[in-house]
Amino acid sequence: MVCLGNICRSPLAEGILREKSEKKNLSIYIDSAGTSNYHIGDHPDRRTVSNALAHGVDISQLKARQFSSGDYDNFDRIFVMDSSNYSDVISLARNEGDKKKVELILNCVYPNSNMSVPDPYFGGEQGFENVFILLDKACDEIIRSI
Repeated sequence: MVCLGNICRSPLAEGILREKSEKKNLSIYIDSAGTSNYHIGDHPDRRTVSNALAHGVDISQLKARQFSSGDYDNFDRIFVMDSSNYSDVISLARNEGDKKKVELILNCVYPNSNMSVPDPYFGGEQGFENVFILLDKACDEIIRSI
């Protein structure tokens, strides 16, 4: 799961997918990262943590890290939150195989739409709730595809 700073959207997606995979007893490795280095080592935004907890998902212990080309070796699928993150992640791809791993997460719900998960950072509480709803639907589809 990849967004810009790894403090709002991607840690939430990581937490939601982890929760869903545990309920299905799936053994999959899930992580999140940011394309920037702004928040390395920081916990998720308190509003994201609060929203996640309201839905029974605890992401409070996660810490931000930056996406690197080595992530292509560790993950079969890389879900990005928007087209800017997509471009940044693709720019680190070493070959076509790496590029094929990357997709916009909302294409799981709305195929070929290339829709972005809006960044709630500068908005109000409703923005965080809207992001949760979108990511919850996308994670349902990811679980179905496994």
